[in-house]
Amino acid sequence: MNMQQSQLTVSNAMPTHQGRLINTNYGLINRSRMNNNDSMIDQKRRAILGGTAAAIAGLTIAPGVFLTETAHAKPVDEAISSKTRWGILIDTNNCNDCNDCVTACEEENGWGSGSEDEQNSRPDQKAQWIRTVKVTDKKTGYAKTLPMMCQHCEHPPCVDVCPTGASFKREDGIVLVDKHICIGCRYCMMACPYKARSFIHETLTDQRSYAPRGKGTVESCTMCVHRVDNGENPACVDACSSSMTFGDLNDPDSDISKELERHGGTQIRADLRLNPGVRYQGLNF
Repeated sequence: MNMQQSQLTVSNAMPTHQGRLINTNYGLINRSRMNNNDSMIDQKRRAILGGTAAAIAGLTIAPGVFLTETAHAKPVDEAISSKTRWGILIDTNNCNDCNDCVTACEEENGWGSGSEDEQNSRPDQKAQWIRTVKVTDKKTGYAKTLPMMCQHCEHPPCVDVCPTGASFKREDGIVLVDKHICIGCRYCMMACPYKARSFIHETLTDQRSYAPRGKGTVESCTMCVHRVDNGENPACVDACSSSMTFGDLNDPDSDISKELERHGGTQIRADLRLNPGVRYQGLNF
């Protein structure tokens, strides 16, 4: 099976001016300079907000969880650099349906089994930051199970379609949602070819301070940005180190780069030319 073609069916996938700091729920980020075209787009997106940003500043999306609350792992005056591009390599040869990566993400980020919320939602409505899917060679019937999450694309379609700039990509390649300005339009969910995003239908109260969530907003895998900024691996990688490798795709001396050089890797839906930061091994069938 040629994984670059649509053989895989995935079932049940701000900007600001240079020097200006923005609050993203996951830390303050010093963004790089925008070109003139991006600046014009940003101004149009902000017009949608109707000048309400100041009123939002002190709001909470759950008791004790403030929209202005930030992660403190990285100094606020330290810029995120495009010299680094974080990525995850998943060896499906070692995946054995254990679901450890999913459970670790739930417990770390406070969704699914890691939360008492979403009790009134149907299973297909509840959040799924990461899930296991099965891919099958239609000619032979040979199948493999793999984890599917936000692929943290270099050219993320979710960012392209977001009317407010809530969906954005950090300079180091991590794709996030800014809950300050997400209006719940769900355009990003429709644009994502991996079905990796979820919409929250219920009021939430049981959540982590470093991973704030809220009714009426969209969410997805953050690559555990609060851990990454603190020099740690994402929770799923620590839970399944035999199958998952995390590191800097731009660093030829990193473990992930060396492994890709030795054995290669597959991009899911490479035909879309999104250049995802999540790569897979063992899918060359």
